[in-house]
Amino acid sequence: MPDWLAIILLGIIEGVTEFLPISSTGHLLIPQNLGLLPSKSDLFNVVIQSGAVLAVLAVFAQRVKHLATTLADPGTRDYLTKLFVSFFITAVGGLALKKFGIKLPETIPPVAWATLIGGFIILVLELLHKDKPGTTDITWTVVVAVALAQLLAAVFPGTSRSGASILMALAFGVARPAATEFSFLLGIPTLMAAGAFKILSAIKDGEAGSEDWGMVVLGTVVSAICAFIVVKWLIRFVQGHTFNGFAWYRIVLGGALLAWAASGGGH
Repeated sequence: MPDWLAIILLGIIEGVTEFLPISSTGHLLIPQNLGLLPSKSDLFNVVIQSGAVLAVLAVFAQRVKHLATTLADPGTRDYLTKLFVSFFITAVGGLALKKFGIKLPETIPPVAWATLIGGFIILVLELLHKDKPGTTDITWTVVVAVALAQLLAAVFPGTSRSGASILMALAFGVARPAATEFSFLLGIPTLMAAGAFKILSAIKDGEAGSEDWGMVVLGTVVSAICAFIVVKWLIRFVQGHTFNGFAWYRIVLGGALLAWAASGGGH
């Protein structure tokens, strides 16, 4: 397979899965570990997530503009402060994980288990949230809980950053649209910071020179286009649907991957 085609496919996978509750990192690792697509560096896998951020900025342009032009409004300042604090907790926690040498798993089973267990958690949370309209208020408890959910997703690929943060907010009584918006807006500084940190680390360690940046840019652009389509669709979807369909998808995929690994496919 030509390298450019593999990059496009990985960009599509990233863009489609980044904001769905099914884990983009897990879906990037699965085809690479199965040998279906060539393995790429952690730098590539992290940086192309930045394309998804551009999609969020485009879809939420009016909301971002409103927040930027109403800074005198106490409600706006409160919301932005909560976004910043949640991001700050995530950033500090991410640096701590880096310091302790915690890395992404390079085998299928951990991703499969996170995918499977996450599916059952979604079903449970959706059952508890059933027929509850929820609130649009983002409390400080939600701020901290969402940040911790993002850290959990960083440690266990297959968890899903957006899925974990949205569902954590739902668990604390936030309405689905408000939880989705907070998660998506929080993803802007989170993913941008992760990409910038990875690039700076690669430059410092001398790894940047060996990276094909043309392919990284291609993957990022493809990711942005696909994420734009998915985010626009998901914003409408969450208005009247649960995440149960994604939960069953995760359960089937996680079970299939565990069965494949148990049969010796992971060796």
